[in-house]
Amino acid sequence: MFELVQVAENTYYVESPAKIGIYRVSDEEVVLIDSGNDKEAGRKIRQILDSKGWKLKTIYNTHANADHIGGNRYLQNQTGCKIFIPEMNLAFTRKTILEPAFLYGGYPPKELRKKFLMAQESDAEFLLKDDLPKGFDAIELPGHFFDMVGYRTTDNIIFLADCLFSKEILDKYKISFIYDVADYLKTLEMVKGLEAELFIPSHSEATTSIKELAQYNIDQVKEIGEKILSICREPLNFEVILKNVFSDYQLDMNFDQYVLVGSTVRSYMAWLKDAGKLDIVFKDNLLLWKTVEF
Repeated sequence: MFELVQVAENTYYVESPAKIGIYRVSDEEVVLIDSGNDKEAGRKIRQILDSKGWKLKTIYNTHANADHIGGNRYLQNQTGCKIFIPEMNLAFTRKTILEPAFLYGGYPPKELRKKFLMAQESDAEFLLKDDLPKGFDAIELPGHFFDMVGYRTTDNIIFLADCLFSKEILDKYKISFIYDVADYLKTLEMVKGLEAELFIPSHSEATTSIKELAQYNIDQVKEIGEKILSICREPLNFEVILKNVFSDYQLDMNFDQYVLVGSTVRSYMAWLKDAGKLDIVFKDNLLLWKTVEF
């Protein structure tokens, strides 16, 4: 873990729970793509950079989930580097309590105010095209989390952030976090058509071909949608629906998973309602969801 892997002349990644990209902009200076999940990850990245004699110039975050911005503050304090992130993620990086608050739907209790969901705050700036290294491209990857982006380096290596997950993760956990299901599916269809020397997803192995994995993620999304429609054949309250999702997929509920999977299931239900496949009714001051019969 935290091993440096060179994949092209100037492009590297660090093998870690959420892969971290390193791009050499000169013999002495590098930029990062994401920074890991916490201060310790930042410290390990700093050790790698120091061992190579590299100076950190900039961190380019793909999005503001805690496991992608957790090393920001440590690295910024140590090196004075700049940090750039897509617009809607900026507030989440400067005020990181917003992530657990968003997931919980109100002020989060202390069990959710920890590094798994709440990174240390850092002084990020809104990402503009002119802020990217020469020849770099930001690729819009909405769906997983607001206006998430990936990055293509001059070596034609694409870092795909969290727009898809490995088969192993999906087979084990079944439900990956999604904010906007419709945008997520559009992103995956777009990704299927991308070409690059190498694709580096944050939570899957680097690969020269991404189409098959993207389709596997698409199929999983559609399966979950059908699962929810099946559960809602009779009018049910959200908590019962969520309980049935956990039970059917043999998932273990804790507070973290309650808010992560719960938020995702709500996103699925919004997607299905917008498609006319789910409807709601209020009964005895309960909001109930029911599959629309055709």
